[in-house]
Amino acid sequence: MANTNHHERSLVIIKPDGVQRGLVGNVLSRFENKGLKIVAMKMVWPDKKLAKEHYKQPKADMILLGTRTLEAYKERGQKHKFSDPIDIAKDIQAKLINYISAGPVVAFVIEGAHAIQHVRKLRGHTNPLSADVGTITADLTIDSYFIADEGERPVRNVVHASGSVEEADREISLWFDKNEVYSYDLAIEKILYSSDWTA
Repeated sequence: MANTNHHERSLVIIKPDGVQRGLVGNVLSRFENKGLKIVAMKMVWPDKKLAKEHYKQPKADMILLGTRTLEAYKERGQKHKFSDPIDIAKDIQAKLINYISAGPVVAFVIEGAHAIQHVRKLRGHTNPLSADVGTITADLTIDSYFIADEGERPVRNVVHASGSVEEADREISLWFDKNEVYSYDLAIEKILYSSDWTA
């Protein structure tokens, strides 16, 4: 790995819908084609305990999530069944826990320069309807928050990706033991990162 502070790691999870639809190879190839490196990978059927830990949020984040949801409902001229942002966040968490624990997932750790941003860009907006064409969520699913809300379920958006370095560190330690994450060099890294590489 190149010696730079810009190198990061991100946790990526291909959710049960992605696995069931046979999209694992398609999703993995997008990150590899970008020049990002897979340093850990496993298939696991998450139990409720792991799912709860994964979606655990500080109170401030829960309030923010609940408030944004209320605003989104208001914009659509709808009323949410809960008025308290915390209750809304808990309801969303419960749905996400059921979703990610509904079947096997493929969890992997991506490493590379600016990995968090690159992975999030490749994944696209969490709402497939708002995602840019070319991203995983835009290209591989037609679900939306509108459809999901009507069905009282989370949006099926194929992939989870860490939102920050701190979130990635917490999530990686949750899904992988230290000895399951490997350090190794790819041939492409010399081309991507070395100042003395010549063709």
